[in-house]
Amino acid sequence: MATDFKSIPVIDVAPLFAKCDDPKMVQDPGVREVVKQLDQACREAGFFYAKGHGIPETMVKEVRNITHKFFDLPYEEKLKIKMTPAAGYRGYQRIGENITKGVPDMHEAIDCYKELKQGMYGALGKPMEGCNQWPHYPPNFKELMEKYISLCTEVSRKIMRGIALALGGSPDEFEGERGGDAFWVMRLIGYPGASTANGKCTSENDIGCGAHTDYGLLTLVNQDENITALQVRNQAGEWISAPPIPGTFVCNIGDMLKILSNGLYESTLHRVINKSPTYRVCVAFFYEPNYDAAVEPLEVCVRKSSGIRKFENAVYGEHLVSKVQTNFVT
Repeated sequence: MATDFKSIPVIDVAPLFAKCDDPKMVQDPGVREVVKQLDQACREAGFFYAKGHGIPETMVKEVRNITHKFFDLPYEEKLKIKMTPAAGYRGYQRIGENITKGVPDMHEAIDCYKELKQGMYGALGKPMEGCNQWPHYPPNFKELMEKYISLCTEVSRKIMRGIALALGGSPDEFEGERGGDAFWVMRLIGYPGASTANGKCTSENDIGCGAHTDYGLLTLVNQDENITALQVRNQAGEWISAPPIPGTFVCNIGDMLKILSNGLYESTLHRVINKSPTYRVCVAFFYEPNYDAAVEPLEVCVRKSSGIRKFENAVYGEHLVSKVQTNFVT
């Protein structure tokens, strides 16, 4: 359960990553310290900063910079990769097209998903079938993003091995049938600077992204430096800022991990309000279970909850499709 946390902890994941695929990783003192910190962060806040993740800072910045360049293009150019249901909900969304709890969000975005081949998951996969729509300009956009996705996938896999240990399971709890062929989602998001009316900032009315939880296992947030816009809600209902810290990702857990942990870890509400006059870019990578995974509480977590299973089973793909189809307005 989330607590009345006032700040978000920073965890150096390098010791975990160094031993991540070592059969004896659980015996390593460095690994055990990271696992302890992950457990505390996931129980108390559902959010943490990960440093020492190994993705070069030059690449992390380049991903944001090239995203800025795309959003700087004329609207007509951006519409060349317009998102539609026929495109598997992949592509560009104009400002106000994404909906959170019935309210239009003040951001534009490119949505990308792990590509599903036709018939791969039958009726379950049909709504999400398709290829990602990458812009031709800026040049090298597709190549850079695909490399970045590959690196984020590996970072996420390693953090999830630590979280598996934190829950008292084996390191590979989230592999195999649960996440051995992990689905992923990436949203490249642009938030306009705060509007002003009569000299007053009206950003509270221009919510970049309304309060929500994430769908999957783990999110890695790569946000512009020098603009604080991401806010996380603690148990008392206070909104705690998650300012950018160079060299880190903001990480948070999603709905599927809440189920798998039997509620030991909570997916925490968060929102974005860009009060700065400056346009802000955020690249969010969502690491998910296998598309067709039947997600249910881990036995080790049920035992820790006095044998009470607090959640019904959920099929990840069904959960994703239900969210995507209600978050998008044509």
